[in-house]
Amino acid sequence: MRRALRFVPLALLVSVAAELAVFVLVGRVVGFGAATLLVFAASLLGLVLLRREGIRAWRGFREAAQSGRPPGRQVTDGLAGLLGALLLAAPGLVSGLVGLVLLVPPVRRLARGGMQRTAERRVSSMAAGDLFGPRRVRVYQGGAQQPAGGPPQSGAPPSQPAAGPGQPAAEQGGAIEGEIVEPRNS
Repeated sequence: MRRALRFVPLALLVSVAAELAVFVLVGRVVGFGAATLLVFAASLLGLVLLRREGIRAWRGFREAAQSGRPPGRQVTDGLAGLLGALLLAAPGLVSGLVGLVLLVPPVRRLARGGMQRTAERRVSSMAAGDLFGPRRVRVYQGGAQQPAGGPPQSGAPPSQPAAGPGQPAAEQGGAIEGEIVEPRNS
């Protein structure tokens, strides 16, 4: 995290330079008065949308919490909308364009998914389950299981009987290979 913060001043400098260059280019094409009005109109629209997205995010979070559903999806969707409105409200044509694109529903879903994956990596799996809801797990039976009655490997616990047809491999006490599969409710 600290390594990423080291590049924040450079990123801010590059973004300001890009905003100025785009403003000058647009000003040469449509005139500087029209470019200035465009920046003000985008900022005003961003401020209106910032209020609307904030209220919408709060209502979604509150409804999810009151109904007992995990609020993570509403929180990340609200954050994506707030980020888009905030970028639109910031003075500048490039940030306004990025903010406007972030408010488009398919792009917003992509941003929400990225925010969710980032949040899941940074918090414990139990907290992620509380925030985003339960996960389905795909389990692979078989693999590196020790045969019943065989000699234990170095450092391995004594062997346990193999799982029967109706007995899950988890009851053996061994590890089960698996992967988390996202639920399909959007």
